[in-house]
Amino acid sequence: QVTAKTAFLFILPQYNISVPTADGELVQYHYGLKDLVTILFYIFIAIILHAVVQEYALDKINRRLHLSKVKHSKFNESGQLVAFHLTSVIWCLYVVVTEGYISNPRSLWENYPHVYLPFQVKFFYLCQLAYWLHALPELYFQKVRKEEIPRQLRCIALYLVHIAGAYLLNLTRLGLILLLLQYLAEFFFHMARLVYFTDENNEKLFNVWAVVFVVTKLFTLTLYILVIGFGLPRVESQALDPERGNFFSFLFNNILFRMSVLLLVCLFQASVMWRFIHFQLRRWREYWNEQSSRKRVAAATTGTKQQTKLLKRDSGYHENGVVKAENGTSPRTKKLKSP
Repeated sequence: QVTAKTAFLFILPQYNISVPTADGELVQYHYGLKDLVTILFYIFIAIILHAVVQEYALDKINRRLHLSKVKHSKFNESGQLVAFHLTSVIWCLYVVVTEGYISNPRSLWENYPHVYLPFQVKFFYLCQLAYWLHALPELYFQKVRKEEIPRQLRCIALYLVHIAGAYLLNLTRLGLILLLLQYLAEFFFHMARLVYFTDENNEKLFNVWAVVFVVTKLFTLTLYILVIGFGLPRVESQALDPERGNFFSFLFNNILFRMSVLLLVCLFQASVMWRFIHFQLRRWREYWNEQSSRKRVAAATTGTKQQTKLLKRDSGYHENGVVKAENGTSPRTKKLKSP
């Protein structure tokens, strides 16, 4: 029994509590320091799954494609993230649908703070934190190039800050919807990269990703305005109460603070859209330059063929091994027979 209790500490979420409802009692969870032990266990699980995907899927594909070292590293990165984002999108969509967060948007801010979580919501957050923490030692295991490490560290840090912030500040419902939108756009981006590495002439998925990216960012901005601008200021309990998990809803009652937060959110989303537009313009410029160079090469090839045909026509053509002129006669001068 002692071993079983220790195993449950690593495998299952802790801090469960029975909450009385109209239909009886409902078991829910809150967070605490024991969550670190559970996260540590799932970090090792994530490392194992990462190695399985790498060895049994990505390495086999890489041997067939014969990619360069740079493309090999990017292919591995996108392949791992495609598997993770696809799993997370399906899992997150299942959670938000079954919990009713999509069918009832008011539940994103009603009864804030959301201290007590259903099992699947807490388990989802613990696994998400474990995955992004496992990405730190994977930088060493995958032998990522030094120039790529800062970019990947920034990405990992941003995800950890957002996921841990939503988890600790009891904004898990809003965090689930935002993660669903973000992972959906990221899935299409890395899927487009994989297709591009297998066939550099195929860039159709990048166009699909561009549409999905813009739509998800519009939904993200709308969601921020809806929750921060209109939802949280209407919460009944506006007093600062850290024991109940109410950390900052009272601040949103101040219109100056609320507008400042919305301004920061809009500026951040505008910077993301600017980088996206800059990337698209650069990609289109490279595409049109490539197309124009191909047209020039094709025109030069056509001109060379035409010049070759003219030269052949001027010098005559061969018939049965004998050079003939245009009128069908032999270009050689005939010898006159002596009488």
